[in-house]
Amino acid sequence: MNKSFKHLPKDKRKKILLICDDIRVHSGVATVAKEIVIHTAHHFNWVQMAGAIKHPDIGKKFDLSQNINENTGVNDSSVILYPTNGYGTPDTIRQVIAFEKPDAIMLITDPRYFTYIFNMEHEIRKNIPITYLNIWDDYPAPMYNKGYYEACDLLMGISKQTVNINKIVLGDKAENKVFKYVPHGLNPEIYKPLDPKDEKLRKFKANFFGKDIPEFVVFFNSRNIRRKQIPDTMLAFRAFLDTLPKEKADKCKMVLHTEAVTDHGTDLYKVKEYFFDETYPNAIKFSHQKLSQDELNCLYNVADVQMLLTSNEGWGLTITEAILAGTPIIANVTGGMQDQMRFEDEDGNWFVPSPDVPSNHKGTYKKHGEWAFPVYPTSRSIQGSPPTPYIFDDRCRWEDATERLIEIYNLSPQERQKRGLKGREWAISKEAGFTSIHQAERVIEAFDELFSTWKPREKYELINATEFKGNFLKHKIYY
Repeated sequence: MNKSFKHLPKDKRKKILLICDDIRVHSGVATVAKEIVIHTAHHFNWVQMAGAIKHPDIGKKFDLSQNINENTGVNDSSVILYPTNGYGTPDTIRQVIAFEKPDAIMLITDPRYFTYIFNMEHEIRKNIPITYLNIWDDYPAPMYNKGYYEACDLLMGISKQTVNINKIVLGDKAENKVFKYVPHGLNPEIYKPLDPKDEKLRKFKANFFGKDIPEFVVFFNSRNIRRKQIPDTMLAFRAFLDTLPKEKADKCKMVLHTEAVTDHGTDLYKVKEYFFDETYPNAIKFSHQKLSQDELNCLYNVADVQMLLTSNEGWGLTITEAILAGTPIIANVTGGMQDQMRFEDEDGNWFVPSPDVPSNHKGTYKKHGEWAFPVYPTSRSIQGSPPTPYIFDDRCRWEDATERLIEIYNLSPQERQKRGLKGREWAISKEAGFTSIHQAERVIEAFDELFSTWKPREKYELINATEFKGNFLKHKIYY
């Protein structure tokens, strides 16, 4: 239980209707939502429209209160789930609101999944506020999201970049809205450093690698989709191996915890064959099996570095897991990953994006946390689709990633460990707060401020349609 905020009696709590992935499943959104519910159950009552594709429990109702009580020490939590296909419909949300009478709605995930709710905002916000834990991968600030942000009363940005984007897009419409920085938080008792002599870790390592136990491990843990840049990651590793004597290169290994072949990514078996098999046939180890959180934490502890070169990344939850486990990171400087590297501005403060310097992806600031080995994008191209017409694709050079690998390899194991532990120390500190409890505290603070200031939406709004001149650039592109 989060003890930073006192326990409120059940009948004194505000009730929040959460709409996102079913908190019983294992998606990233569900994991974050579950942590928020668990650590705020003493302060809020929760109802969830629990989404899934073709939900097998559609039409049922589940009371998770006793389960939450047992896991938190709260003795009177209230957590109710209504499984839905997708994220519901206008009729289902009207029914849940009428029956449960929530004090606010909370949304998590891409805004396009909630179009029907934003289209109902005039109806909903006359009675209760709409809140949104949101994220956006990159600039230019998405003016095509303006209508979604306008429909919200509280915008909680997962990254500092997202908070800046919310404010830039809304402009003068930002007045009377609440903005909060609420980065992802995980349980630091699950993702944590382990003693290299720990028997559980030794057994895991022996079972995972068999007789071929490496001396240096690079870990990739994410989906096999194009923006994750897995072939570039593999090529950077191949080039790194080529800088070593053969006997030392043979003691290095890259673990890919991902699907080997997908239509949304590529055939990683073929990539491995082309880059490695003739010279380094054992350099790549695929990990396909489903791992428990304990097993995944063991993998982070086995690794000497976690690597993520994604060209678009709103946050990068596996980077957070690695940092909490005390593992150094190599990451592309883009999106929310730059938050986790703790870049410092000219005053020595943790970098906060602004319209003048909206991102550090150009390397405006070079000083960063000791645990981070950043790779700066060298190509920023505008990509898009009809729903999202423009967004930067921040691509870094695999050659630069190779240099970071060499840099880490040349550190002693003790120095790598020291730097990794510095990262964990910062991640669990109040400044960063990448823990479940810090995340819950920020959510509680955000809602308490909202409830103390919120006013119902006017019954109507007068709009001069002739004033609209288009959605134009509102921050610097050259900086």
